[in-house]
Amino acid sequence: MLSSLLADDPQSQARNAAFLQGLGELGWRVGRNLEINYRWGGIDAKRHTYAAELLALAPEAILALGASVVGPLLAATRTVPVVFTQVTDPVGSGFVASLARPGGNATGFTLFEFGISAK
Repeated sequence: MLSSLLADDPQSQARNAAFLQGLGELGWRVGRNLEINYRWGGIDAKRHTYAAELLALAPEAILALGASVVGPLLAATRTVPVVFTQVTDPVGSGFVASLARPGGNATGFTLFEFGISAK
């Protein structure tokens, strides 16, 4: 997981706890049938380094929080699936071809359709 948030941020910890709880409800347990490697980017300029570190671990998928970390990940790989959240305009950012058919190795969730953001 590569996040644009900080590891010690209470919101980050709450979101991570909810994520782990949801995985647990689906039968996934860290240390049993799941391994998660975290990189907390915050405002750190080392996002390209963190992306390379994660890819060196040969993950099956990467969860990316925020557009500022999706770009470096997609620059580093076009094969490992990247699932993103908190990306306002994934089409306009060039991360996916369309919301209906993302194509490539990226897909994810957005809070709203970008076209209505100014309304």
